Amino acid sequence: MPVVRSSQAVTHEMHGARFVSHATPLSGSRELCAWRGEIPAGTRAPLHTVNREEIFHLLSGELLITLDGHDERITAGDTVIINPGVTFGVENPTDEVAVSWVTTSIGLEAVLADGTRITPPWAS
Repeated sequence: MPVVRSSQAVTHEMHGARFVSHATPLSGSRELCAWRGEIPAGTRAPLHTVNREEIFHLLSGELLITLDGHDERITAGDTVIINPGVTFGVENPTDEVAVSWVTTSIGLEAVLADGTRITPPWAS
């Protein structure tokens, strides 16, 4: 059973947020990826559409989530299910860092509104 120590997690930064990758094929996972997201105060990630289901669980803080144009405020303990093909956005309108835990299947790809395709290294 692979154990990934916190000191072994790989940190990536994109769109003003930090993604701390714990489970990927490089760390021994065969099907799933999991990471901790750190969304600083005032950060607004671009709207994007994903090709895999994501489970987004908010560990601390508060966020404004957009799913297909519908805004929803979430707080610590809330979970958002993001289905493939849904346009998704995250904003932290507070003055504190929000921390999330996200799980998806290997091979996640995101498409930004301008058509840019991103294969995040923490989800591939």
